[in-house]
Amino acid sequence: MIDEDEIRHVALLSRLEFEREDLRRFTKELNAILSYVDQLKALDTAGVEPTSHAIKQVNVFREDVVCPSLSNEEALANAAESEAGYFKVPKVIQEE
Repeated sequence: MIDEDEIRHVALLSRLEFEREDLRRFTKELNAILSYVDQLKALDTAGVEPTSHAIKQVNVFREDVVCPSLSNEEALANAAESEAGYFKVPKVIQEE
């Protein structure tokens, strides 16, 4: 079971803010989902081969081909800020 404190913690890590009513609703909905997953875990899947897709998939990726890439200057041309050849972004520090 997930409680509101865990929802609040995940929201903090995700930089989200929720009203108390939303926290209650999310707690209820996530616990319903986890309850359903528990029902699925109870199924006997001993003779079922694990799959990641309902139908057989074939690799449709193209072959890797070495091509010219952007220069550092071209890559940074539209950057809001750059410094010493890198993108410069605001510092993010976790708050407790």
